[in-house]
Amino acid sequence: MSERKLRSEEWFARTGKDGFIYRAWMKNQGIPEHEFKSKPIIGICNTWSELTPCNAHFKELAQSVKNGIFEAGGFPVEFPVMSLGETLMKPTAMLFRNLVSMDVEESIRANPLDGIVLLCGCDKTTPALIMGACSVDIPTIVVSGGSMLTGKFRGKDIGTSDIWRFFADYQTGQMNDEDMYTAEACLARSQGHCAVMGTASSMACMVESLGLSLPQNAAIPAPDSRRKVLAHLSGNRIVEMIREDLKLSDILTRKAFENAITVNAAIGGSTNFIIHLLAIAARIGVDLTIDDFDTTGNQIPLLANLQPSGKYFMEDFFYAGGLPALMKELHEKLNSGIITVSGKPMAQNYENSECYNRDIITTLDKPFNQVAGITVLKGNLCKNGAVMKPSAASVHLLQHIGKAVVFENIEDFNKRINDPQLDVDENSVLVLKNVGPKGYPGMPEVGNMLIPKKLLDKGITDMVRISDGRMSGTGFGTVVLHISPEAAVGGTLAIVQDGDIIELDYRNRLLNVRLSDEEIASRKLNRADDAAIALRGYAHLYQTHVEQAHLGADLDFLKGNSGSKVLRDSH
Repeated sequence: MSERKLRSEEWFARTGKDGFIYRAWMKNQGIPEHEFKSKPIIGICNTWSELTPCNAHFKELAQSVKNGIFEAGGFPVEFPVMSLGETLMKPTAMLFRNLVSMDVEESIRANPLDGIVLLCGCDKTTPALIMGACSVDIPTIVVSGGSMLTGKFRGKDIGTSDIWRFFADYQTGQMNDEDMYTAEACLARSQGHCAVMGTASSMACMVESLGLSLPQNAAIPAPDSRRKVLAHLSGNRIVEMIREDLKLSDILTRKAFENAITVNAAIGGSTNFIIHLLAIAARIGVDLTIDDFDTTGNQIPLLANLQPSGKYFMEDFFYAGGLPALMKELHEKLNSGIITVSGKPMAQNYENSECYNRDIITTLDKPFNQVAGITVLKGNLCKNGAVMKPSAASVHLLQHIGKAVVFENIEDFNKRINDPQLDVDENSVLVLKNVGPKGYPGMPEVGNMLIPKKLLDKGITDMVRISDGRMSGTGFGTVVLHISPEAAVGGTLAIVQDGDIIELDYRNRLLNVRLSDEEIASRKLNRADDAAIALRGYAHLYQTHVEQAHLGADLDFLKGNSGSKVLRDSH
């Protein structure tokens, strides 16, 4: 080790009563003194939980990290934080992202840790852990859990995006209960997160494109033994990072964020990427705005033929060369000289990679789709912005004018969407209110509203849908999301009524309701009060302090970082 004093020495190198207490209680686990007194202490932040199926294999993955840490001369200590299971948690895992970030931040700061390995996979665990670690800013590396193997159903490859197709077929009688039970047994056939380029895979790609993981972290399938090898090597590397004092703030520069935006466009990544990257940037102190996602990413075509924007699955993506192969195709668009956790410039992480399947990873001059990225819309319906994913939308709906069919909240939508008397046709615009950060609370993934059954029966599979909520990264369709300000805080969305004319103009980045400023102002004067605030607990804290979607929906008092110094030395 270098002469630089380790952070953990503030605990374990002390003499007298304080050192006695710190060392004695660690020794009750059978640990010899030299293991934690003379070596760097590496925290393994583990989001393992049987209630988070995507991360249920993390005990085994953590052992591979430990093996690497021991081999490199460090001492690993594994600790749990609250885990967010996207598939089970109500009302939405997003409500608790900021809470987990607080758990991570305080767990790191309060304990004798010199470096951190973040084990994350399911959608919200990745941004939550990175946000918390950014607020402490010590050497940190990320190990993602990997995607599950591609599902197999009656001779076809399937993944999470097929859930929406299956349910549409179920509504129209093309699938019955037995078909659905069979399909669900075929979908998630191994450990890991969603097999498509949903939010979890988008977050894994975000991590690698930011330079926070070793190469190939994004796409190695969870059951593949190479995932364990990567975890082992990450354990090796975090010990070296401590010796180099390579921190998150050294890696997460403005140029790193630009790289992540560019890559997310090229892979057809989730719209949720915006809200998470904005929150991470605010924690580390990089000035990033929602408009950067349009200006940086709007010239990047779709290079990855992956569901939901394309055909293939994450397992296929890895076999085709993975993210390094795709980033090599993007070389001229990337800030290739920035430092990464590997200790090397970004370009060296992908320069020796190769594409093995041009039907999955293509080139800049022959992309799968010229329309890619995440489009940021502005207009009188979304003064601070709204987002959509054009690569997953229907081309004929990207320029659209239609009458609003309004649902005041998700309960109203669920009650009336399949009412045969609902006044709706394929040209209508479905409008869902009060599913934003404050109004729901937590901003659930309900923005890709189901198509009314009577339209499905006519063969309609897409229509324009707008809301202040989010949608799953596995979803698709012509869906406008994250409208800001949200309805619950008095945004224009709150006063939209049935029959109002909505205009979506993708080409000019506009979303408007055809009402005069005077009419909008008049309706706002007569609107109901803002969302009811929960009376106690975390929900009260969240609703009182959550920022709007265009700022990342973090809590206002968590922006920035307060460093690694403990609040007070109590012994």
